[in-house]
Amino acid sequence: MSCSSYFYQYLFVGVFFVFAVVFAMIPLILAWFLAPKKPSASKSATYECGLESKGDPWIQYRVQYYIFALIFVLFDIEVIFIYPWAVAFKKLGLFAFVEMTLFIAILAFGLIYAWKKRFLEWE
Repeated sequence: MSCSSYFYQYLFVGVFFVFAVVFAMIPLILAWFLAPKKPSASKSATYECGLESKGDPWIQYRVQYYIFALIFVLFDIEVIFIYPWAVAFKKLGLFAFVEMTLFIAILAFGLIYAWKKRFLEWE
C-alpha cells in the first residue's frame, strides 16, 4: 500500500478517530469502576445554585415573556446588521441603501404589528 493512496489517507483518519474515542472513554470507565458509590437522599435531591429548590419545578411562563424576548433578539440582530452597513455606507452605493431601507421597513412593520397586538405591554 503506497502512502499516497486514497484508502491510506482515510485509514489514518479512522485510526485517529478510534484513538480519540478510546482516549476519552478510558477516564470515564475508570471513574465508573473506581469511584465510591454511596447514594443517599441528600445526594439525590434537586437543588438550584447550591440551595434546595422551593416549589414545583414545572411552572408555566406566560407567552408574553417569550414574545418580548424574541422582539428583543430581532432588534438586537438589526443593530448587528446596521452597524457595518453604516460604517461602509459611502462605499456601498444606492442599491445597498435601498436594501437596508427595505430591511428596516420590514422590521418596523414587525414592531408596529407587535405594538398593535399589545405584545409590548406588561400587565
